[in-house]
Amino acid sequence: MSNDKQLILIVDDEPDIRELLEITLARMGKDTASAKDINQAKKRLAEQDYDLCLTDMRLPDGNGIELVKYINNEFPQLPVAMITAHGNMETAIEALKAGAFDFISKPVELKTLRHLINAALKLAPPIIPDDQTEDETELELLGSSKAMQSTRKTIAKLARSQAPVYISGESGVGKELVARLIHNKGPRQEKPFVPVNCGAIPTELMESEFFGHQKGSFTGALTDKQGLFNAADGGTLFLDEVADLPLQMQVKLLRAIQEKAVRPIGGNDEIPINVRILSATHKNLAELVANNQFRQDLFYRINVIELNVPSLRERKEDIPLLVEHFLKLISTEWKVDIPHLSEDANEALATYPFPGNVRELENILERAMTMCEHDEITRNDLHLPEFQTSSELNEILESTADLDIRGSELDLDESFSLDPAMNIKEREVITKALEKTRYNKTAAAKLLGITFRQLRYRIKKLGIE
Repeated sequence: MSNDKQLILIVDDEPDIRELLEITLARMGKDTASAKDINQAKKRLAEQDYDLCLTDMRLPDGNGIELVKYINNEFPQLPVAMITAHGNMETAIEALKAGAFDFISKPVELKTLRHLINAALKLAPPIIPDDQTEDETELELLGSSKAMQSTRKTIAKLARSQAPVYISGESGVGKELVARLIHNKGPRQEKPFVPVNCGAIPTELMESEFFGHQKGSFTGALTDKQGLFNAADGGTLFLDEVADLPLQMQVKLLRAIQEKAVRPIGGNDEIPINVRILSATHKNLAELVANNQFRQDLFYRINVIELNVPSLRERKEDIPLLVEHFLKLISTEWKVDIPHLSEDANEALATYPFPGNVRELENILERAMTMCEHDEITRNDLHLPEFQTSSELNEILESTADLDIRGSELDLDESFSLDPAMNIKEREVITKALEKTRYNKTAAAKLLGITFRQLRYRIKKLGIE
């Protein structure tokens, strides 16, 4: 295009709406072209390149969803936004699922329209990298497996939308990293990414944390407090472990999402907010909805698009790359040489099921670096759990006779994790060494056969007083 101005296609059969949009866009310095129905829109798209398409839902020869799907298939680089009837959230969600960048409701608010247009025009052409550079590894999902290639492609696609995304997957697979990547690769990247663990906020403080409060609104409210929604304004709010929200809070959260506004505790006026909602949990939300433990309407609202992050068991070919990555990170932090894995250690990692996924792999390697000698990690250094019952675990704890360790009985239930169990063992070993040396850390490190720096790190990591 010879014209430097960005060109926007308006598809609407109502001349008044087209004129309003054309005037608004002209004031923003944008050029426009118009079409009154889907057939004419397709002709316009074939004749010229556009930077954005705004389409009404109801058109004389079909509905806007058809046009959204057509543009996504034929012109995937072109963002398209839907104009829907006021309050028709089902249509809006259908448009987002079809691939619309975002939606706006009639009557069109010019401020909201300008924000949508500016956000859409910030989108770069979709680039889906297959290779990873050294500088990107900390903010990329590592792995060349088909599962990870597919996940990265989905992330790149979701980053070009404003649709709420529900990220599912087991504990430790990297759901927050996926959320950060969706944010970082999208038009909101210059605005805040605000993660919140819904299960870590006390119930009585939840409303204040999410929506803020005004000074004097309750005992202890000595100053005004900004809520998480306001902190994420213009950016992304990531609701981790969203299944842990109490039902009462689910109602208030749903209203904030639908109305795109929040009211601080003690406030009289609602504050408009513009956030993209990403959520995640390792629990089965659909099952919780069926058991009336999670509101169906909220589930419907946050689960516009679901992205399942594969477990480490589903991409075992990525383990060597992850091992190399974590050993490099840990060695840099500890300022020690990077160890290598023996053949039996590599074989053990290749066959281990990793119930804690990538997070467990990192913890296993940290422990192994603490215990290994001569910069070589052997199978024994990995301390991979091979037990299924508390009695077997206690036998392992009691087998560390050189430090005279005795394990206590552990209660195993459905929430039991092998990784914390190994932390218990390691904590007991280190505590016993500290007791034997009268809490002389230098002597304890020597007794354990590790460096002082490594011991200090493990004490901090395991929370040993």
